[in-house]
Amino acid sequence: MHAILPFLIVIFFAGFTQGLSGFGSVLVSLPLLALFLDIKTVIPLMSLYGLVISTILLISLRKDLNIKELLLMLAGTVPGIPVGVFLLNKFPASALQYALGGILVLFGAYALFLKPPVLNTGRISKTASGFLAGCLGGSIGASGPPVIIYTAVQPWTKNEIKSCLTGYFIITGAGISLTHAAYGLITHEVLTYFFAGLISLVLGVLAGNKMYGKINEAAYKKAISALILMMGTIMVLKPFL
Repeated sequence: MHAILPFLIVIFFAGFTQGLSGFGSVLVSLPLLALFLDIKTVIPLMSLYGLVISTILLISLRKDLNIKELLLMLAGTVPGIPVGVFLLNKFPASALQYALGGILVLFGAYALFLKPPVLNTGRISKTASGFLAGCLGGSIGASGPPVIIYTAVQPWTKNEIKSCLTGYFIITGAGISLTHAAYGLITHEVLTYFFAGLISLVLGVLAGNKMYGKINEAAYKKAISALILMMGTIMVLKPFL
């Protein structure tokens, strides 16, 4: 192993970000870890860390988890994945990434600087958000944004939003990690880094979750909007970085 101190710092802040918001660990870690680790190590590593983060958060949020909402989104995700693979074969991944990044920038800026939209959507919208998530997961490996945006526009409490995101990510993350394992991507190196950074990750999650408990509903939704804006900006600028 090399560059252990920068690695531990990045992992701490990745855990802190998701502990605070319910998502965003990959947003923080992927571009930074890729500076000194092989991307084929970083992706399965962060998938494993994502499972740890989601498990910790779900324990504290289990009473707020709406199973029906979660199942409706997952019902849309499964058929969306092969559609996403089809789109990837028809369109360049970069075009899909630019389109998604642009949407995230517009939504994040609108929600952050203007009055955030609040929509009480029905069953079709829940399944549709899951379907879009599956499409993006199958095409560019980014299933989170549709679900994040969907939860952000609901008239829910911060606990309901965060528990829904956590439940969704723990299930989809388990599927991703199992796929990585099946293809031999969870190597000895990945596991070495995983155990080396585990304490740092857990401390980050606990610190982020503690701060989450101190902020009000409005501040939490502003934090979500800021992360969505950041996510979109990184997607748009990624080829130039």
